[in-house]
Amino acid sequence: MHERTAARDRRRAQEFESFVAGAAGRLLHAATLLTAEPPRENPRAQRLLLAALSYTYAHWDQLRGEDPYDRTRRELASRFAGSAWRYHWAALTALLRARQAGGPAHRGGVLERLGPQERLILVLRLYEGVAEEQTAALVGLPVERVHGICVRAMATLRRPPVKASPRFPEVAAR
Repeated sequence: MHERTAARDRRRAQEFESFVAGAAGRLLHAATLLTAEPPRENPRAQRLLLAALSYTYAHWDQLRGEDPYDRTRRELASRFAGSAWRYHWAALTALLRARQAGGPAHRGGVLERLGPQERLILVLRLYEGVAEEQTAALVGLPVERVHGICVRAMATLRRPPVKASPRFPEVAAR
């Protein structure tokens, strides 16, 4: 009996390792887009992915034919949505402090100009290719609202970023 349990645990671990080897890169990229961190400096995205993968591993035996990638992506999106506002406000505060100190204002990833909800919907729709109906169900919004948020987010990204104005404009000498 003990040998059979050990063999099942080894098989489970090997299956999960194979899944992670194939999916972790794409999932980490999605997490990095969600957190709006630079690709090479993404500790929040790594923690987010680790938590989602841990959840998937803990429920690996309960998948029963369900796609583990889809399950992990849902968990990733859910965990991001649950903690996004805390990080969003921290990032905004850091951005304001950097501007006040005269430091570089831009340090984040390509989606940093978007709010957390816009990033989540845009990543699910465009990067992950999730249908509007599924995205709406995942984020708990009507399909029309998801469509509107996605369109607005794309329009925001198409516009050039607004340049930060200097803190004290120089006064022309007489």
